[in-house]
Amino acid sequence: MNYLTYTYLLTPLHTGASTQAGNLLGIAREAQTELPYIPSSSLRGKIRSLLESIPSIKAEASSFFGERIKDGQQPTEGEVWFADATLLLFPVASFSHQFLWMTCPLWISRWNRWLRNDEVEKLIQLWRSQLQQSGKKAISSASGKQVYLQGAILKESEIVKIDSNAVCWDCFKQIPDGNSILDLKQKLVILSDQDCAALVETGLQREVRIALEEDEKVVSGGSFRSEEAIPSETVLFFPWGMKPDKNENQTQNVRVRLRQILNDRLQFGGLEGLGRGWTENKTVNVNPNQGE
Repeated sequence: MNYLTYTYLLTPLHTGASTQAGNLLGIAREAQTELPYIPSSSLRGKIRSLLESIPSIKAEASSFFGERIKDGQQPTEGEVWFADATLLLFPVASFSHQFLWMTCPLWISRWNRWLRNDEVEKLIQLWRSQLQQSGKKAISSASGKQVYLQGAILKESEIVKIDSNAVCWDCFKQIPDGNSILDLKQKLVILSDQDCAALVETGLQREVRIALEEDEKVVSGGSFRSEEAIPSETVLFFPWGMKPDKNENQTQNVRVRLRQILNDRLQFGGLEGLGRGWTENKTVNVNPNQGE
């Protein structure tokens, strides 16, 4: 059985990167797009540690995720898989609307690979066509003579209004709303793939961290670094699934607890002591006609 989990960032998320360029501590990025994401290994590791921390199901969780190499024994195959968490909606500063959520045909197409909604696919093709029209730069539910996106200004004539009856609104209802903050019917902007990627790069949260001398406010040995994070109010999604129970219903308890965990608040990524990575999650079944 396959599922789709929506992850709404309540606080900024630092996913960590495999390399560090100078004093910049970057975040994990996709190789082909350079967009930020949460690696599936991070998701799996966090969820596994949570389940194995519950004494009553610790042994069951170890079998469910696959036994690690220990005491000369070979690892075993697990009964669950996780894919990377990728972007669906990204907040962008707006002088006219405080902030808006942007997305693009690429992100929606990735999402619909798992939804398999024919009507959404038609809508994606329509949006791509509209964005290729001369003079059209965005498709939006935001109203006003001008819509500001960071330093850019979109005129009303450059924006196509999203149909209030579009099929996307029903699909968006599945997403956590961040305690009623998510307001897509008033604040959604669909841009071209290129414009969306450029605004993500300028919209990432960056902080400079320094180490001070003990007795005075002087940087210790010039020690400082800049850290990147995905901002709060971002929405990502990740597919995951469970294989049939190979041990005759011996992992049923952990399966139930896993679904509960992925419909609750979780903390992912690094810098947990600074409150990074708190998320609100909601899980939906993407093939309800199939059994586990």
